[in-house]
This record gives sequence, C-alpha cells and structure tokens, in this order.
Amino acid sequence: MQLPKKYVNSMKELLADEFDSYMESFNEKRLYGLRVNTAKISVEDFMKICPFHIERIPWIPNGFYYSENDKPAKHPYYFAGLYYLQEPSAMTPAYVLPVNKGDKVLDLCAAPGGKSTELGAKLSGTGLLVSNDISASRAKALVKNIEVFGIGNVVITCEYPEKLAVKFPEFFDKILVDAPCSGEGMFRKDNKLIKSWEQEGPEFYSPIQRGILNSAAAMLKEGGYILYSTCTFSRMENEDNIRDFLDRHSDFELVKIFDYEGFVRAYGMNDAVRLFPHHLKGEGHFVALFHSLDNYESEVNKPKKTSMTDAEKVYRQFEKEFLNTELDGEFCLFGEQLYLKPKCIDVDKIKVVRNGLNLGIYRKNRFEPSYALCLALKKEDFKNTV
Repeated sequence: MQLPKKYVNSMKELLADEFDSYMESFNEKRLYGLRVNTAKISVEDFMKICPFHIERIPWIPNGFYYSENDKPAKHPYYFAGLYYLQEPSAMTPAYVLPVNKGDKVLDLCAAPGGKSTELGAKLSGTGLLVSNDISASRAKALVKNIEVFGIGNVVITCEYPEKLAVKFPEFFDKILVDAPCSGEGMFRKDNKLIKSWEQEGPEFYSPIQRGILNSAAAMLKEGGYILYSTCTFSRMENEDNIRDFLDRHSDFELVKIFDYEGFVRAYGMNDAVRLFPHHLKGEGHFVALFHSLDNYESEVNKPKKTSMTDAEKVYRQFEKEFLNTELDGEFCLFGEQLYLKPKCIDVDKIKVVRNGLNLGIYRKNRFEPSYALCLALKKEDFKNTV
C-alpha cells in the first residue's frame, strides 16, 4: 500500500516510537464486526442461534468479530434486523453516548445508519430519534437500515446542521456528531480513501467539523451531552477541534471516557480517547464526550388532542383485530402512505426523508400494513404468529 509521504511524516511526528508498530498493522487483515440489535433480541439469545464463527469485542457489550468466511449480509437474520454489520472501532461512539429511555436524540451525520441503529435500540421505542444527513443519496441507505432495525420513533431528515439549529434550539438531550473527516483511520480497511485524502485532507475537513459542532451546541438542552467522533488521526480534526470548541463554549466540559487497555488517551487531554489499530483489534477512531454544565429536567410531552381521521380509524380497527399493542403518535398521510410521527417534534419547513414509522397504505377506506411496521413490532405484539 502506497501511503502519501505527507501523511507518513505526520504519523511519524504523532506516534514517535510507536510508528513502526503502527505501520506493521497494515500487514494484518482487516477485521469484520457485527452488532446485535438489543431492541429485538438479547445478546445471550442471539449467541444461542448465531450460525457464524464469532468472538466478543471486549469493549462493546453487544459487539462481535466474525470470520471473513461467513456471509452474515446474506442471512435471513440480517434482513430480520437482528444485527448490523459495522467495523468494530466504529461501534464505540454510539455505545459511549449515555442515551436513556425517553431521551430526544439527534444523530447529526447519520448515513448509512450504523450509529443511528444503535441509538434507536438504546431508546427501545421511547423518546425520539432524529437521524440527519445532508446527502439525499446516502439518506436512502439510512432509511433502509433504520427500517430493517425496526425503529419506529424516528424522523429522518436531509438538512444542513445550521438550518436544523435554527429549527431546534435547545431541543435535544443527547447529540452524536460522527463528523465527516479525512478518514486516515480507515486506510487499511479501504485504500480508496487514500486518494480522497490527497484531494481533501485535514485542512479541508477541520473547519467543517467545527461548524457542525457549533450547530450541535445550539441544539442541545442545558445539561445534555454531545459525542464527537472521527475516523481519522489528525490532531487538527481531533484535539485542536476539541480545544476550539471548549474555548468558544465555556458552559461545556469534557467527560472522561471509560478505561480499556487498548484505548490511548488523547494528546494533551486525558478525557478523550484514541483507538489505534496497533493497540486493539479495530481501525482508527477518536472519541470525545462533552457535557453541558447546566442541569435540567426533561420535560414531559403531553399528547395533543386531535380528532380521529378516517385513515387513523381504519388503522386502529386493524390494530384491534391483529395486534396486542397500541402504537402512540401523530398520524400523517402522504398520498396513500400512512405514517406515525412522534408527537414531540415539528418538522415544518425542513427536508424530511421519513416522517416517523411507515404504517402502510390507506386506500379506499382499507389499510394494508407495511413491511416496516412488521419489523418494528415484536412477536408478542401480534395476536397470531406462526
């Protein structure tokens, strides 16, 4: 693998005595990861039925390595949403963000959905998840993965962070910023990123990342948390951005991320961590957790009283006949497609890709349930199963 000379020199400066060990990691095979969807199945139950050769990822409770000889993307369990295929180190950000049931959570740079699917699983059908990506084409993959995971309490948007910041000031309890970056930590996994780095390196991405972080701060409630992560090694995109953010926002502090023998403390800041391929079985990552210093109490969202529409009446009749559960939310009809949107969010005047859970088709006073609805429900939610 031919690495850019400028990049090699920067890593020599960064790693010093560890540089040779890092370079040796390029001779090792890339690793494959699988993360269990705990909203659908427990880790223990998955291990009982798993047909693959798996090994636990030590720092991710629901994460596993799998053999490159296995083909989990072609298995029915994949299409049932029992797991997500994700590089092991990339599982860290969503695990570290302290999401509680009932939280309003924003994944600001969400596509293709690796972090969002874990955030949705942690919410377990409560609160609200907003998954955003500025790319309409990438958002299509995001919709697919969210749907397969069975996440219903979600709104998927396609907007620039600064526009969302105007729409949702001090709205979210937790925000994840897995920022677009130069991708240095993924060179071993995908050497196509090397050419991209030569065209758009750290100098290009650093100001973009700072702008995204500032937008995130404007959308966070007092006392909330922002998780910032990249898959690059550049100090400019990592430690320098953290210091810049703290200088601009005196009401934020860094929270120390838990210790793991393979984690390396960030340079000059003991609270953030770096993941290096020569220290653990995974690719390169950087993770920092911010906490807003002011305390707050989450508000209780009182459901609005709305009159029953014809589409809602027909759906409720279907629900009464076939399901053991009653879904809560605001019914929205787009053409013949019926959606159930979380009540606590107004999406007027922003680009929405998926406005809640797609329940199915309402046509001529008749309701036809969708595949997305099926994936969002558990076995016990149905009156009849085979």
